[in-house]
This record gives sequence, C-alpha cells and structure tokens, in this order.
Amino acid sequence: MSTEQDIIQTEIQGFNPESSSTTFQDKVWQPVSDRKIRIGIAGYGVCRMGSSFGFQDHPNVEIAAVCDVSAERCAELAVACKCQRTYSSLEEMVKDQSLEAIFLGTDAPNHAQHSILCLNHGKHVACTVPAVFGSLEDADRLYETVKKTGLEYMMFETSAYHAACYAMRVAYESGALGKIIYAEGQYYHYFPTPLASYGKWRTGIPPMWYPTHSTAYYVAVTGQSFTKVSCQGFRGQIPHFQPESNCYKNPFDSEVALFQTSEGGSARMSVCWGMRGSAGETGLVHGELGRMNGTSFSPEKDRPKLPDLSKPPLPPEVDAGGHDGSHGYLTNEFVTALLENRTPLINIALSLNMTVPGIIAHQSALKDGELLTVPQYSWPA
Repeated sequence: MSTEQDIIQTEIQGFNPESSSTTFQDKVWQPVSDRKIRIGIAGYGVCRMGSSFGFQDHPNVEIAAVCDVSAERCAELAVACKCQRTYSSLEEMVKDQSLEAIFLGTDAPNHAQHSILCLNHGKHVACTVPAVFGSLEDADRLYETVKKTGLEYMMFETSAYHAACYAMRVAYESGALGKIIYAEGQYYHYFPTPLASYGKWRTGIPPMWYPTHSTAYYVAVTGQSFTKVSCQGFRGQIPHFQPESNCYKNPFDSEVALFQTSEGGSARMSVCWGMRGSAGETGLVHGELGRMNGTSFSPEKDRPKLPDLSKPPLPPEVDAGGHDGSHGYLTNEFVTALLENRTPLINIALSLNMTVPGIIAHQSALKDGELLTVPQYSWPA
C-alpha cells in the first residue's frame, strides 16, 4: 500500500525507476572487500534523500546512525535505513567517533557548512547537490577543507550516472570523440508552485544556483571545466519567481548559459523551471571525431572501435534507483572509493566545477548577459 510520502516522491521529477534506455554490462558484480563502512545518514526531507540512494542495501555499508531535526522524520529515517541509533541534529551525530563517513541529504543552503563540519570531525562526505549554494566563499572554504583534511568528498550528481552521460564519458576517455567542440545540458522542471523545503529555500531559487543536472553533461563527461560564461534569464509570470516574492530577489524562472570550455569549445547549459510541458535532464556532445546524443554514437561509417558503453553491474542487493538508474551507482562509487582508498569520480574539483559556474552564470544574467570569468578548481590540488 502506497503511503502519502510515496505518492509525493513519485511526483518529484527523477524519483522514478531506471528507464528502458538504461543498459547494463552482462557481468556479475565482484566485491573489492568484505569490510563494512560505518556511515551516518543526515536528512529526510520531502525528497527522502536519506534512504533513496540505497546505502542501507549495500553489502559494504553499515548505517550506524541517522539524524534529522524533526523527531518524526528521524524516526522514519531510522526505519527506512534499518538503524537503531538516532541523533536530533548533525551537530550531535558528527561527534560519534565510530562513524567513518556521513551522507548529507540536508537542505541545499547548508550543504557547504554541513560538509565542512563533517570533514573537520574526521568524516568522509557524500553530499546531495549542489555542493554549495550561491556562495563563492563557501566554495573556496569547502575546497580548502577537503585539501586540509585529506578526506574524501563526493557530490551525488545523478546525471553523471545517467546511461547517456556514462556512455559519453567512456567514449570520451577512450579517445573516440576527440575534444568536445560543443555540448548541451538541459534541466527542465516546471515549478508553478515551489516544492516544500526546509526554510522555504526552494521558493524562487535562482535556476543556475541548481545547475549540476545540466553542467554534468560536459564536466562529468570530460573532467574539464568552464572558463567563461554569458547567461540570459527569463522573467516570467510565476509568482514565486518575482523578485519581491523570494528571499533571493531573483526575477528569473529560467536561465540559459553559453559557456566557454577549458578545451576551447562551447557549451550551452540551461535550467528552466517556467516551461509547462517540458521535463527532463538530458544532454549531448559534439566532438572532433563524433557525436553522442543519448547512448548512440555517430557517424556509423568509419567510426572508431568503441569500448563497452553500458554501465557495470551493481551489488545484487542495490537497485539502480531513480534519476535514470543513477542512485545506486553513486552510492556504489562512493563506497568502493573508500574501500579502495582512492578519490571518487565526482571529487571536490568536479563537484565545484559543476556548481560554481552556475553561480557566475546567474551573476551574468543579472548583468544582462555580461561575459564573466569562472573560477577554476583542480584535483589533486
């Protein structure tokens, strides 16, 4: 029997089972270790992030503690994660010395602060998007904290493990695409009324402050970055996107940015919340040697030999999950990186190189498309 929360979650774009376009390698998952990592889970808001990525099902994870500022939600999270130990706040949970890592499914305005708190208490961090929320200072603080502590940080950007984005990344890394001349990323999600959120942070949010579903279609494909941006915003009629109706004084319900890339190409990235009838998170790339739209490579004639573009197997207990079957892959990548003592795919540099360009893009839109320089982050630092 579906609960009210189940119904709400299915109406939130992306919280759907993997699509028919998702393909998997015909192989059996092989564990890299029999060790279980003790993880704490923070946050169980309207999107139910705390349980939706499947940490509780991974064979190499023990969820040792959970927390939420709402006692009711915290109890629900404990049940969903099969965990006995609960805390009333993240500030209390980070003091638990038995925890090796913390997954943050908390409100976006606090992502940077919460990540820094966890890192400074000796915990590896996995965090939902965006890495930072509208603040370049927070981006620099987070970057410096990861560098100082030597701990792992991974932003859980779902587009990175879409079947299409994954296939593009494998093709790019094989050299089959050459340098990317032009890329596109789109995040379309009609928001005539704001989604419920802690402190109403989603009300009137500048679109490009939530850019990573789009920007992943270049940054997570290539590992490269954006260097300059010109962005245009659309002033629509939706009430909560009027500057006097939100705490950001944001006038735009949609923003479209043209970026210059570190490879010398161009990328058009859009976040549009005012377009009724439009939905989805998609992208494409045009390289020197070929193009990809979805998982298809063209041209067919004289194309290079491609590696297997399908996604690898997951632990049998872990569902691929929502956002085109990406949730389980993000969890498995973070867990496996910790077990193998390596940096995860979406490291701090990629996380900020997906997030910070959106902050600059919104500044450009407020200046009628003025061309602005985008800060750069690299890793290792």
